[in-house]
Amino acid sequence: MEERSVLAYVQSLWHYLKSRILFWRGERSPFPSLSEWMGPEEAPVAVPVPKSPPKTPKKPKKPVKRTKIAEIPDEVPVEVSPDPRIEALPEKRPWPWHACLAILFTLIAQRAVEPPGRNLENALIIYGIAQAWTIISYYSGELVLPILAKFEQRGDAEKIRLIPLLVGIPLLAISFWMFADNQFTPLNVFLWVITFLIFLFAFWTPKWRSWIERWRSMWRFPRRVTISWMTIFAIVVIGFGLFYRLYRLGEVPPEMFSDHAEKLWDVRDLLSGDYQIFFPRNTGREAFQMYLTAAVSIIFNTGLSFMSLKIGTVLAGIFTIPYIYLLGKEIGNERVGIFAAAFAGIAYWPNVIARVALRFALYPLFAAPTLYYLVRGLRRGERKDFILSGIALGIGLHGYSPFRFVPIIVVIAVGIYLLHRQSQGLRSRTLVNFVVLVVISLIVFLPLFRYAIDNWDSFNARTLTRMGTLERDYPDDVIDIFMSNLKNALFMMQWDNGGIWVHSVSGRPALDVISASLYAIGLFLVLYRYFLKRNWVDLFLLVSIPLLLMPSVLSLAFPGENPSLNRTGGAIVPIFIMIGYSLEAIVFSFQSRLKPGWGSKVAWAIVISFFAIAAYTNYNLVFDKYYSQFRLSAWNTSELGAFISDFADSFGHKDTAYVVPYPHWVDTRLVGINAGDPNKDYALWPDQIVETQSETRAKLFLYKPEDTETGLLLEQIYPQGISWLFESKVETKEFMVYYVPPAE
Repeated sequence: MEERSVLAYVQSLWHYLKSRILFWRGERSPFPSLSEWMGPEEAPVAVPVPKSPPKTPKKPKKPVKRTKIAEIPDEVPVEVSPDPRIEALPEKRPWPWHACLAILFTLIAQRAVEPPGRNLENALIIYGIAQAWTIISYYSGELVLPILAKFEQRGDAEKIRLIPLLVGIPLLAISFWMFADNQFTPLNVFLWVITFLIFLFAFWTPKWRSWIERWRSMWRFPRRVTISWMTIFAIVVIGFGLFYRLYRLGEVPPEMFSDHAEKLWDVRDLLSGDYQIFFPRNTGREAFQMYLTAAVSIIFNTGLSFMSLKIGTVLAGIFTIPYIYLLGKEIGNERVGIFAAAFAGIAYWPNVIARVALRFALYPLFAAPTLYYLVRGLRRGERKDFILSGIALGIGLHGYSPFRFVPIIVVIAVGIYLLHRQSQGLRSRTLVNFVVLVVISLIVFLPLFRYAIDNWDSFNARTLTRMGTLERDYPDDVIDIFMSNLKNALFMMQWDNGGIWVHSVSGRPALDVISASLYAIGLFLVLYRYFLKRNWVDLFLLVSIPLLLMPSVLSLAFPGENPSLNRTGGAIVPIFIMIGYSLEAIVFSFQSRLKPGWGSKVAWAIVISFFAIAAYTNYNLVFDKYYSQFRLSAWNTSELGAFISDFADSFGHKDTAYVVPYPHWVDTRLVGINAGDPNKDYALWPDQIVETQSETRAKLFLYKPEDTETGLLLEQIYPQGISWLFESKVETKEFMVYYVPPAE
């Protein structure tokens, strides 16, 4: 080989190695063949082969085109309507038995870890077999994910108006200064809104004509209405989602606990005119739920009640589902979005964290639009999507403290995009739009940002008690705790979602058998596709799951609280996208390989069967297991409140009804809320009983049966009193009643 050929070969070999090391760029150089660089004198000499007697030529077989994953494009122009996956299919399309085996073994493996009778060892072996069949199914073209639509980001980047920006900067500083004292006032809210609008005008030029045309088209009656299977399924999805969120809302869950009392007392303060930015009661809470509950109590006339809290958080759960659909449609297709929304609508995990009536549902509510508009903005390059993502990000920071990790996820998402080849030629525009997103989110977050600067310890009290040693020391080496927490959180979907009875069915996976199996298949498919295609969306989708689990993983001082369905709620979004991906790949496999007509029938039979089984399982989890577990674990403050209310309506008065506190018993504030008097705490300590002798009206004392000292004290002070045991509807929840008739 000549010296020049050797150098050229070494250069080609270097380009090959560099393309493998910097894999995220997606630039794959072929392995250089040595024969291509050999001179003519070095070419192998042809060895003559003795002639054999002529044979009768056979009829050549028609070549069968085999599926090659490399032939399937990474992205296709948005104008292309036929599914480009069809072109990569073999001419002879056999039954997708590899896919069938992958699905079957995954279902068997997941069923093996369902309680009772869980067997992890067998499940891991079967999952290994299932993964092998999934790989075979992917490489044989039987399970192929939808291809991303390619959006050309043409034209100049949007300009930034300098004059509004210069006006907005001092207004931003004034608004920041005005949010002192942890109060919303008409003046600082007005300045805040004006500042936001000025910055919006500086960053964005709305296309009014297209908006007007869209508005008009919404009110035009379509000339032709077509009803497809997807339309019918979408209607069914909406119906099931509403049913699972609203059915028996007053009963499931049946009781409040102390956190609800804290929230309702904060709402009470708000309705009394105390418009706080951050509510410091009970280690501090962001304000969004308080204002939402106050609005619900007024609009629905439900007052300060458990139902007001429930309606607000259930609405949050309902409005999360459309954004799961939109994100699935953006990075997949319409079927991916509908399938993801369908299984999210019936799943017990998002249903329970919405029904429990705390801030938990606010995490996925704002994570979903933040991620949707961010991904859409990075793919399409339109600044309005970055602005909308920034608005959702800023509002989300007013919601639930685990959402504070989402800004880090946004930065990582942009970084992943910039490191991949899809961002070539668009990096400077993306960075400008990213800065716009940050500024918009900071303006929306401004009131709480001011509070955080002034009251750093109070703002981070809850976080520091879990991540740091503010409340207790780390029980083990912090690195070991983190790795153990990460493992437990990553496997919570298929193994164990924790033992917190408030928002989970203890000791079971976070997903049902069908959903967990589809999630595993979708996860594998996206992982395989990324290693072949190097598309940034796949990597971000994979990375977003552990990142959104991180608020639970970082419970280092209290590892027993991990995993928890509330602090991992944001991961609902990418997890159900994976489920949508998986089911769409299964449907495409059967539709494209079986005979026309039969393929669709078999595919939709699988979809309906999976959906029906999952719906039944999740119904049982929420309305039977979770309800029963919650009933046995929570104290029956509703029964105590109802008893006092009946006493006041008959021959007594609420001012002469008392609840004697006892360790680890009822929250007496909740008794007042359930009695219809949310401003009253019915607690009366044993040493205060003697002070009630001056009251001549009928008196009522409620106390725990184990509190024998209170019983003896009441008999001593009021020997004319009558006592009996109140039989609760829930076993072990009885309480003692001591009635003192009025003085004559």
